Amino acid sequence: MELRQLRYFLTVVEEAGFTRAAARLHLAQPGLSAQVRQLERELGQPLLDRSGRTVTPTEVGEAVLPYARAALAAAEGVRRTVEEYTGLLRGRVTIGLVSGAADEELDVAGLLADFHDAHPRVDIALTEDTSERMLAALARGELDIAVIGLTGRAPEPGIAHDVVIDVPLVAAVAPGDPLLASCGRDGVPLTALRDRALISLPRGTGLRGVLDDACARAGFRPRIAFEAAAPALLARLAARGLGVAVLPELPPPAATGLGLRTLPFTDPAMRGRIALAWRTDGPASPAARALLARLRHAGGGGRMTEPATAGPDDQPGR
Repeated sequence: MELRQLRYFLTVVEEAGFTRAAARLHLAQPGLSAQVRQLERELGQPLLDRSGRTVTPTEVGEAVLPYARAALAAAEGVRRTVEEYTGLLRGRVTIGLVSGAADEELDVAGLLADFHDAHPRVDIALTEDTSERMLAALARGELDIAVIGLTGRAPEPGIAHDVVIDVPLVAAVAPGDPLLASCGRDGVPLTALRDRALISLPRGTGLRGVLDDACARAGFRPRIAFEAAAPALLARLAARGLGVAVLPELPPPAATGLGLRTLPFTDPAMRGRIALAWRTDGPASPAARALLARLRHAGGGGRMTEPATAGPDDQPGR
């Protein structure tokens, strides 16, 4: 018994005849018939009823069908597994990315380019969105992997994540801003921003979730004057004196170059965290699993350093 004979038998059943099956298999009909009859002789029972206008499986043939399908599926599984280990991955991977997440700490463009070089047969689709919408897309199976922000709320059911970037959040202001005189360089309590115009990422992002939740715990609602998806634009708006920007910590030369002064938050000490997220049952395709493994390795395999906010939990959110 050979696998190709089982495939021929299944095709004849699916096409209900030898002529259509031969066309589908790109074989001559006499050769196909001979192979199926050889399989029947080896098994000692007829598998197909050829007496009617269409070919149907006999009682024995019906009983054999699930085993034939399972054997072919197992053989395909062996082939895919070998391809995974030999680098011959095929398929498509969909990945979502939050604005501002691709930087020197997580070089997404470089990682995707390296993966494409190693697996040129894999199609990669990259989209940018807020974490809130990407989490919904993950749950629906529309995304395989997402790079998101964490808000600090309870974990999302069915979603696993690894933290890849974890930095303090700061208040960024123009030189001469009253905060610099009233709070000094040691830091600023969040309550000092109660009546200030704030510059922040939009709702649905992790950083905005961290800010909104911290303000709620402090007893006030933030007055958001400007929203933008790009942290660099938030920094430029703050540098022109249009408000206080809530941003991930900037290296001193970068802040100076933008004409900004930054103050760490002291009460509470807030943090911005970027994470890789995927469904807990794992990406479906071998290609997506291989890309996730590469991203997790590049991100440090899920280092968990300090809390994202004053709260205890980590919720995927930006």
